[in-house]
Formats: sequence, structure tokens, C-alpha cells
Amino acid sequence: MIHRPQPNEYPPFAQKYVDSVPDENVLELLESNEQVTYDLFHNMSEKQAMHSYAEGKWTLKQVLGHMIDTERTFAYRALCFSRNNIELPGFDQDIYVNNTDFNSRSIQSLADEFKATRESNMFLFRSLSEEQLLRGGKASGNPTTVRGLVYMTAGHEQYHLTLIKERYL
Repeated sequence: MIHRPQPNEYPPFAQKYVDSVPDENVLELLESNEQVTYDLFHNMSEKQAMHSYAEGKWTLKQVLGHMIDTERTFAYRALCFSRNNIELPGFDQDIYVNNTDFNSRSIQSLADEFKATRESNMFLFRSLSEEQLLRGGKASGNPTTVRGLVYMTAGHEQYHLTLIKERYL
């Protein structure tokens, strides 16, 4: 079981992500949401996946691509911090999304990539010792622990699932 991180274990912007994780086993939440998120996107038509709720907002394909990029980034940071206290560069979501073409891919391909990414990250998250979970480093200039990153991963997904239900569907 990974205990909820303290506020000094993640950057202030991530408070909304950590707060969106219910008081349950975060690894079980990540496992159950894997299927929820996969099914949501895998069962969309291409037309639905190209929908954006307003001018200039991301399509659902871009949202999923962003979720994949973010999860990879958080997991990479968790890996690095679990091994050594280091400083890693920032992650600008808009630069990442604007420099790829998620819209040219099929939604099923993106859903499959999400699932594979999550499954890989679960092996990492489950392998971490209590000591490793408390290790930290700096990302985007903010002190962050490994367990903070695990909660940020779960909360980021929760945040986007809620946003999708409220604004896209």
C-alpha cells in the first residue's frame, strides 16, 4: 500500500490531482481505471474521438495522447527519483501536444498505447520499496517524491476522466 503523500511531496499545481484520488489503495485505483479509460476511448468512433468541446481546445485523441505523455513523464520521474536524487527538466504539455499529430492516429491505437503504458508503469510502481517511495528529486524546479508522483499519475487520470464527462460527453 502506498500512503498518501504530504503536501511538501508534490508541486502546488498537483494538489488538484492528489486531492482527486479517493482514500483507497492508489495501485488498485490505477489498475481499475486502466480498464475504465481504455474502454472509454477504445469504444469511441473516430468521429467522436475528433470532437473538441470548444474552439482551440484539444480533441479527445489529443487528450488521450496528453494523458499518455504525462503518465510516461511521471513514471520516468518516479524511476529516476527512486534511484537517485536528481533534478529533471520541465514538461510543457502544450509543446508536447503541438509537436505530435495524435489526430492522425486511430483512437484504438491510442487506447492500446495507453493500456500498454499503464501496464508497464504498474510493474514499476509495484516494485518500489517504502524507502524508494519516499525518495525524491526536483522536476520543473519543484521538489517531488516518488509516492507523490504515483498519486499525481492516478489523480491526473481522474482529473481528465472528470473533464471528459463534463465537457466532452
